[in-house]
Amino acid sequence: MKSATFAATVFFSLAGLTQSAFAADAPYIDDRSSADAVIRSLYSAINRREFARAWGYFGDTKPAKDFNAFVKGYDGTDSVDVKTGAVSDEGAAGSIYYSVPVAIQATDKKGEAKVFAGCYTVRQVNAQIQEPTFQPIFIDKGALKPSTEDFDSALPASCGDGPPPPKKDEALEQAKKAFLATYGEQCDKQDPGGKPIGEPAAHSIHYKDKGAQPNDPERETRLFRFFCSMAAYNETAVYYISDDVNGVTQLQFTEPELDIRYENNNSEGKVESIHIIGFKTSGWATNSDYDDNTKTITTSDKWRGVGDASSSGTYLFRNGDFSLVQYDVDASYDGEQNPQTVIDYNSAP
Repeated sequence: MKSATFAATVFFSLAGLTQSAFAADAPYIDDRSSADAVIRSLYSAINRREFARAWGYFGDTKPAKDFNAFVKGYDGTDSVDVKTGAVSDEGAAGSIYYSVPVAIQATDKKGEAKVFAGCYTVRQVNAQIQEPTFQPIFIDKGALKPSTEDFDSALPASCGDGPPPPKKDEALEQAKKAFLATYGEQCDKQDPGGKPIGEPAAHSIHYKDKGAQPNDPERETRLFRFFCSMAAYNETAVYYISDDVNGVTQLQFTEPELDIRYENNNSEGKVESIHIIGFKTSGWATNSDYDDNTKTITTSDKWRGVGDASSSGTYLFRNGDFSLVQYDVDASYDGEQNPQTVIDYNSAP
């Protein structure tokens, strides 16, 4: 194995970082479905100070002379961020060996960070030839060294005979950076499915501008949907779009300002009238979804959990942007879902 040239130990002391408490809200990840998932699980355990779990991801070759030394190496570490790159694999003698490029950023209590980079070797023994006790996929060896690069640039392109790195998606990377810079501290650390914050759903929208000639080429707009937070009955997301003219920009959602009148000024009573008194924009989309067939984003904001009062919008893509074409409001807290349409421009010109 080419990766055998790496040192047998991945342990490195971070004792110079002088914070004893790790991130209390670090997500719990325990995933052995792939080589890179094992590495992310390792650092989930370290961030949560679950060192026995972290120790358990290694095989017979452990990352320190004993468990106590392993734990002590992280005495001063506040938190560790991790990135993994393009994984390569090689079969040998009943096992598959995976080479995983890795970069980590260890942060101390003063907010000062140190970056390390290198490669792990992860081994998966053929399950069909094993006898009890079963050995799941595990970390075989690895080495991380201090890096002079910043965290965004430190990840090795490949390990050993690994595949060349995939072509970088510049629009996606710019959208991720913009989202994390603006909302990274406001949003949940992962979505309900366990995917880390900052990994969006991406769509490509191909179209021709209004007035384009039949032989004119199609244009493309990229749409990126970032999950932000999940509350009791509403989920929020943030959208970015990218094209060849404006680059990456955050999508803003137009919403009407409403004057809602109730009988006897009782919001639990009958709705007398709903009037639009202006418009505003919001960067948040509530309970939203994008439909590629209709090229629309829909939003639905429940005003309370039973959903009998709510507002919802439909935003149609045309000429390179999304426009509000329909807005419905159910302002009555009557136990029933009976919205009325207050804006209807639902047909594209």
